Amino acid sequence: MEGVSDQSLNPEEATDPDLLLDFRGVEFVRGGKTLVGPVDWQVELDERWVVIGPNGAGKTTLIRIASAQEFPSRGRAFVLGERLGRTDMRGLRASIGVTSSAVAQRVPAGETVKDLVVSAGYAILGRWREEYDEMDYDQALEVLEQVGALHLMERTWGTLSDGEKKRVLIARAIMTNPELLIMDEPAAGMDLGGREDLVAYLGDLALDPDAPAIVMITHHVEEIPYGFTHAMLLDEGQVIAQGLIDDVLTSENVSKAYHQPIEVTRTDGRWAARRSRRGGTHRAPAEETRGQGRG
Repeated sequence: MEGVSDQSLNPEEATDPDLLLDFRGVEFVRGGKTLVGPVDWQVELDERWVVIGPNGAGKTTLIRIASAQEFPSRGRAFVLGERLGRTDMRGLRASIGVTSSAVAQRVPAGETVKDLVVSAGYAILGRWREEYDEMDYDQALEVLEQVGALHLMERTWGTLSDGEKKRVLIARAIMTNPELLIMDEPAAGMDLGGREDLVAYLGDLALDPDAPAIVMITHHVEEIPYGFTHAMLLDEGQVIAQGLIDDVLTSENVSKAYHQPIEVTRTDGRWAARRSRRGGTHRAPAEETRGQGRG
């Protein structure tokens, strides 16, 4: 039974069919510590979200729930219309494109780029004896061309630069035409040129009406592509602000999240941030902060 379409269901067991993510009081607890939450959060099909905050804010934990990798400890989380804990997680994951350092670390060094991308349709990493038809490869080459990585198709994973790996992982993530694309720090570790190339591509993707809904984690506002519509600002597992990106990424909100005076500006659709005055950090001592170990 599809939970999104049966209006006779208990309201707590159903969600709006237009929502790809619907979190209601979601919390994640580990070792007796609340790493994130409670969070109420809704993502619609045509929205492009950035989740931003300092180290330990809970960003990665929240995104692992959104990508059906973790169950919430409390609250109700609906992903693609299905409530986590009441549905087959493997089926959900097949409809979600994910790029992260965890995925990158699992790719065999000798895997060719074209095989890495084409195997996404079969939810495997590391080709063994699978047979793919010409249509599969045609699609793989098409998405590689979309991300500017077609010239890498015969290269092996271990020979790629960090920037090249990021592009290939994005190609793999969109190979299956996902309903939701989740990217965990896609520009991390890249040099300035590589970052700007990637941000430009992601901006084009964000503006594509046929692209899936997008959720991206970053530590830095400078990495937010143009075309992103919404933002969530986290600190110590708590939502500082969420909603339309212009309303969330204000100097006041960002200063509150990072515990120091930050001036946020936007020019030609791109964001920048810097300390607004000299002085020591305003962050509370470590023993006063809650929920250590968040992602």
